[in-house]
Amino acid sequence: MTTLSRNARLIADRLLSLPRGSRRMAGIAGPPGSGKSTLAEVVVDEINRREPGMAALFPMDGFHFDDAILRERGRLANKGAIDTFDVHGLRHMLERLKRNEDDVVAVPVFDRSIEIARAGGRLIARQTGIIVCEGNYLLMRQSPWDRLKPIFDLTVLVEVDVSELRRRLRARWEGLGLDEAAILHKLDGNDLPNGIAIMEGSAEPDIRVINN
Repeated sequence: MTTLSRNARLIADRLLSLPRGSRRMAGIAGPPGSGKSTLAEVVVDEINRREPGMAALFPMDGFHFDDAILRERGRLANKGAIDTFDVHGLRHMLERLKRNEDDVVAVPVFDRSIEIARAGGRLIARQTGIIVCEGNYLLMRQSPWDRLKPIFDLTVLVEVDVSELRRRLRARWEGLGLDEAAILHKLDGNDLPNGIAIMEGSAEPDIRVINN
């Protein structure tokens, strides 16, 4: 069994052991390139393997501000930084999902092929008992992000050594065909500082995963 599978089973076990009767919410946070998105997907798959239709994935990336707004604010080059997300919209959506009062909820999904969030990109039905939300800043202690953690019934922080994080992020941008200057800007001007801030600024989680 791989480390990823073991971690996913551990988180799935914890979520399925929580009291039933209301929707259970998990938050999986971590730096870009830490593997949090993959872990969240495998957790959802593991839960649904045991109880089909029980879990759904909810990425926070759907709450990126639009490029036009970031351009107006002079922050387009820093897309992905903590101030380039609609934290209040995300919080209200998490609270709506937690209340589970509607037959179905449409949530936005970030489309990486066009770098834009698509409204109503995913539907989450009322019967879905567990929501696994994943995103960089879900556990940050700074206001107003600190209002997110109390919504979750289980929190996970995925950490990775900074040198390994740099290697993974460089490989990601090289794979997208960026030149060296653009890669260095992405790494040292945005992604790595954001990743370090996440690992240093997140609240203590229920589960800490080291993914080196």
